[in-house]
Amino acid sequence: MILQKEITLKPKPRGFHLVTDEIVSQLPSLENISKGIAHIFIKHTSASLTINENADPTVRSDIETYFNKIVPENAQYYQHTLEGTDDMTSHIKSSMIGSSVSLPITNGKFNLGIWQGIYLCEHRNNGGSRKIVITLIGE
Repeated sequence: MILQKEITLKPKPRGFHLVTDEIVSQLPSLENISKGIAHIFIKHTSASLTINENADPTVRSDIETYFNKIVPENAQYYQHTLEGTDDMTSHIKSSMIGSSVSLPITNGKFNLGIWQGIYLCEHRNNGGSRKIVITLIGE
Protein backbone atom coordinates (compact mmCIF):
# COMPACT_ATOMS: atom_id res chain seq x y z
CA MET A 1 0.00 0.00 0.00
CA ILE A 2 1.21 3.49 -0.85
CA LEU A 3 -0.61 6.53 0.49
CA GLN A 4 0.28 10.17 0.06
CA LYS A 5 -1.23 13.16 1.79
CA GLU A 6 -0.44 16.86 1.96
CA ILE A 7 -1.08 18.46 5.34
CA THR A 8 -0.64 21.96 6.70
CA LEU A 9 1.15 22.70 9.95
CA LYS A 10 -0.08 25.67 11.95
CA PRO A 11 2.14 28.79 11.92
CA LYS A 12 4.93 28.72 14.48
CA PRO A 13 7.33 31.41 15.63
CA ARG A 14 10.97 31.19 14.69
CA GLY A 15 12.62 28.23 16.39
CA PHE A 16 12.52 24.46 16.62
CA HIS A 17 9.11 22.94 17.32
CA LEU A 18 7.92 19.41 18.07
CA VAL A 19 5.26 18.57 15.49
CA THR A 20 4.98 14.79 15.80
CA ASP A 21 1.49 14.88 17.34
CA GLU A 22 0.30 17.54 14.87
CA ILE A 23 1.40 15.32 11.98
CA VAL A 24 -0.05 12.09 13.42
CA SER A 25 -3.41 13.77 14.12
CA GLN A 26 -3.75 14.46 10.38
CA LEU A 27 -2.87 10.89 9.35
CA PRO A 28 -5.72 8.55 10.32
CA SER A 29 -4.51 6.03 7.70
CA LEU A 30 -1.26 5.54 9.65
CA GLU A 31 -3.01 3.13 12.03
CA ASN A 32 -3.70 0.76 9.09
CA ILE A 33 0.00 0.10 8.42
CA SER A 34 1.54 -2.77 10.35
CA LYS A 35 5.05 -2.20 9.01
CA GLY A 36 6.43 0.31 6.59
CA ILE A 37 8.11 3.64 6.20
CA ALA A 38 6.99 7.27 6.25
CA HIS A 39 8.70 9.90 4.16
CA ILE A 40 7.90 13.44 5.35
CA PHE A 41 8.84 16.35 3.07
CA ILE A 42 8.44 20.10 3.64
CA LYS A 43 7.50 22.21 0.61
CA HIS A 44 9.43 25.32 1.66
CA THR A 45 12.96 26.67 1.31
CA SER A 46 13.07 28.63 4.56
CA ALA A 47 12.08 25.87 7.00
CA SER A 48 13.32 22.34 7.51
CA LEU A 49 12.61 19.04 9.24
CA THR A 50 14.69 16.90 11.56
CA ILE A 51 14.32 14.32 14.32
CA ASN A 52 15.72 15.04 17.75
CA GLU A 53 15.06 15.22 21.53
CA ASN A 54 11.35 15.31 22.42
CA ALA A 55 11.53 15.86 26.19
CA ASP A 56 13.72 18.77 27.28
CA PRO A 57 12.76 22.05 25.53
CA THR A 58 16.22 23.51 26.20
CA VAL A 59 17.52 21.24 23.43
CA ARG A 60 15.34 23.12 20.94
CA SER A 61 16.43 26.54 22.19
CA ASP A 62 20.09 25.48 22.22
CA ILE A 63 19.85 24.31 18.60
CA GLU A 64 18.28 27.65 17.62
CA THR A 65 21.11 29.51 19.42
CA TYR A 66 23.74 27.38 17.68
CA PHE A 67 22.35 27.95 14.19
CA ASN A 68 22.04 31.69 14.80
CA LYS A 69 25.74 31.77 15.71
CA ILE A 70 27.00 29.81 12.72
CA VAL A 71 24.63 31.55 10.24
CA PRO A 72 24.50 35.15 11.52
CA GLU A 73 21.97 37.67 10.30
CA ASN A 74 23.10 41.09 9.08
CA ALA A 75 26.28 39.73 7.50
CA GLN A 76 27.36 42.14 4.77
CA TYR A 77 28.09 39.37 2.25
CA TYR A 78 24.45 38.24 1.76
CA GLN A 79 22.91 39.42 -1.50
CA HIS A 80 19.51 37.73 -1.16
CA THR A 81 17.90 39.94 1.49
CA LEU A 82 14.80 41.28 -0.28
CA GLU A 83 12.47 39.79 2.37
CA GLY A 84 14.55 40.84 5.38
CA THR A 85 17.61 39.88 7.38
CA ASP A 86 16.24 36.38 8.03
CA ASP A 87 15.79 35.70 4.30
CA MET A 88 19.12 34.25 3.15
CA THR A 89 19.93 32.83 6.56
CA SER A 90 16.70 30.79 6.41
CA HIS A 91 17.72 29.26 3.09
CA ILE A 92 21.17 28.36 4.41
CA LYS A 93 19.78 26.76 7.58
CA SER A 94 17.17 24.75 5.66
CA SER A 95 19.87 23.44 3.32
CA MET A 96 22.05 22.44 6.26
CA ILE A 97 19.28 20.60 8.10
CA GLY A 98 17.30 19.22 5.17
CA SER A 99 13.83 19.16 3.69
CA SER A 100 12.76 15.65 4.67
CA VAL A 101 12.93 12.83 7.18
CA SER A 102 12.12 9.15 6.82
CA LEU A 103 11.11 6.95 9.69
CA PRO A 104 9.79 3.43 10.23
CA ILE A 105 6.17 2.60 10.90
CA THR A 106 5.41 -0.31 13.22
CA ASN A 107 1.93 -1.42 14.28
CA GLY A 108 0.25 1.77 13.08
CA LYS A 109 2.68 4.22 14.74
CA PHE A 110 5.88 6.02 13.95
CA ASN A 111 8.62 3.84 15.42
CA LEU A 112 10.62 6.61 17.07
CA GLY A 113 12.94 6.20 20.03
CA ILE A 114 11.55 7.09 23.43
CA TRP A 115 13.29 10.48 23.37
CA GLN A 116 12.71 11.31 19.70
CA GLY A 117 10.27 13.63 17.99
CA ILE A 118 9.83 15.31 14.62
CA TYR A 119 10.88 18.96 14.58
CA LEU A 120 9.65 21.71 12.33
CA CYS A 121 12.65 24.01 12.13
CA GLU A 122 11.15 27.43 11.45
CA HIS A 123 13.92 29.74 10.28
CA ARG A 124 11.80 32.80 9.43
CA ASN A 125 10.63 35.35 11.97
CA ASN A 126 7.13 35.14 10.44
CA GLY A 127 7.08 31.95 8.39
CA GLY A 128 3.37 31.25 8.38
CA SER A 129 1.75 27.87 7.92
CA ARG A 130 3.90 25.14 6.37
CA LYS A 131 2.86 22.49 3.84
CA ILE A 132 4.13 18.96 4.37
CA VAL A 133 3.80 15.99 2.00
CA ILE A 134 3.75 12.61 3.71
CA THR A 135 4.19 9.40 1.77
CA LEU A 136 3.36 6.19 3.64
CA ILE A 137 4.62 2.91 2.19
CA GLY A 138 3.74 -0.31 3.95
CA GLU A 139 1.49 -3.23 4.52
